[in-house]
Amino acid sequence: MARIKPQALLQQSKKKKTPRSISIPTIALYSVVTVVMVFFLFATYRHWSRRSILQTEEVTSNSQVEDDFSDPKKSDVPRYAVFNTSKGLITVELYKEGSPEIVDEFIDACQKGHFKGMLFQRVVKHFVIQGGNSENPAVIEDWTSRDKHYNQLEKRLKHEAFMLGTSNTKQDKEGFDIFITTAPIPDLNAKLNVFGRVIKGEDIVQEIEEVDTDEHYRPKSRIGIIDVKLKQNI
Repeated sequence: MARIKPQALLQQSKKKKTPRSISIPTIALYSVVTVVMVFFLFATYRHWSRRSILQTEEVTSNSQVEDDFSDPKKSDVPRYAVFNTSKGLITVELYKEGSPEIVDEFIDACQKGHFKGMLFQRVVKHFVIQGGNSENPAVIEDWTSRDKHYNQLEKRLKHEAFMLGTSNTKQDKEGFDIFITTAPIPDLNAKLNVFGRVIKGEDIVQEIEEVDTDEHYRPKSRIGIIDVKLKQNI
């Protein structure tokens, strides 16, 4: 039997212990697989996250719609009133949240036809126009007799022009009168229960404001309200 030389045994031992080297194509393949797996996991996470958010928003939206339908008062209350006057249309946004009782009273008066044929009884230039069935000029004359007119209005402003209100001193027998301011009025809350604002038809208000009046601010020509239509959207 032939003997293996020690030197040959040593070389064979070194060959067995030397690890195999990984080729560059193999490293590239593993890298591509890793990147694809990471991208897939990220895309999956993002998809389910967005789906969860959309489901939450849908549930919230549906419950809000159900609340609106379940509350008939909230969904049925008109938000706007359109005054059809002899000069043109005046659109008013109603302040239901700020003046709920006054708005309810106004809506009730509209539905009963209270404003059909109502005349503008008083017109004060750069101040206010009044529509109502009352012949009592005390409200307007009280406002103007103490020098609270246009030249003094900028001292203490609380409201802008084109606000809609009703007198807080009116008597029940006089019905529901309306006032539309044509300039800012100091201490407006002390004079009117404001429940709306003109959002369209300011030029019509100004046209009414320019009519000729007598010494008691009564228009010399008849200007009135033909009817009022209530709307939820415009």
